[in-house]
Amino acid sequence: MDLGAYQLTGDPPAVDGVAEICVPRRTVLDKILIDAAAEAGVEVREGFSVTAVTSSNAQLTGVRGHGRGGAEVEERARIVVGADGRNSLVAKAVEAKEYNAKPALSCGYYAYWSGVLPHIPALHPQPRRVVITFPTNDELTVTYVAFPRGEFEEVRSDPERHLVNALRLVVDLEGPFREAARIERVRGTSDLPNFFRRAYGGGWALVGDAGYHPILAQGISDAFRSAEWLADAVHAGLSGAQPLNEALGEYQRTRDEKLAPMYELSCSLATLEPPSPETLALYEVLRTNPAERNRFFGTLSGAVSPAEYYAADNLQRIINSASP
Repeated sequence: MDLGAYQLTGDPPAVDGVAEICVPRRTVLDKILIDAAAEAGVEVREGFSVTAVTSSNAQLTGVRGHGRGGAEVEERARIVVGADGRNSLVAKAVEAKEYNAKPALSCGYYAYWSGVLPHIPALHPQPRRVVITFPTNDELTVTYVAFPRGEFEEVRSDPERHLVNALRLVVDLEGPFREAARIERVRGTSDLPNFFRRAYGGGWALVGDAGYHPILAQGISDAFRSAEWLADAVHAGLSGAQPLNEALGEYQRTRDEKLAPMYELSCSLATLEPPSPETLALYEVLRTNPAERNRFFGTLSGAVSPAEYYAADNLQRIINSASP
């Protein structure tokens, strides 16, 4: 983490024995997931578009859709899972209520580069900007820049110029990116709302961004966790071990309890406001406290609960640890 006058480096604590962090491209990750689902016995239909849900007596009963160029078909199910992103068709169809919602607080643009020399993946806060760089598949580097939401119209008029100018603000990136070449187009959006949605109802459930959308790069990790909680709930309900709606209610409560601290942290960071005096004091202490520095990075990776780390008494303990 580049703080200008100094840098903070560290390794987040391991989760279930895994300490590595990776940023796979969706072109790679999606194929891995589809293949794994097929091997587990799932009927995979690539290129199938769901156009509507079906219902009876306020209970979802299935979906309608079609393959590429095919006739529309209807599929019935005891439960329809909406894993279809923040603009979820399922969520809209069932009018899933949003709560603890916050408006879009920033906009972001990203690009992929080849020829970038090896460097430490880092987060570089700048005035009204945050620049993030990370290696990804095929010897490429992805760069993401967060801008204030109010600057969206200006940034999208020439996103490449604004993204490159933001990279140039970071002195340490001059060398690694000297011979870099951008591949593909610069992509970005200001459609970054923050919300929780009701996660279940009669014959339906939501998972991933369809039910919960934070701005910090935790979406895929949180979706995996939520999918596991939801799978347990659906199994309990369909096996008869527990009433289905009761199990789904527990899934929503677990999701909200586990993910709310990261949600609040991500919304706070998305304002792009300068660090508070207390946060600056924390950073200063972390320079000479590797154990707490690693835990700090764990709050950004999802390995350490932000609620626990940023509790007032814990922050005071860390800051006081530097006292003579």
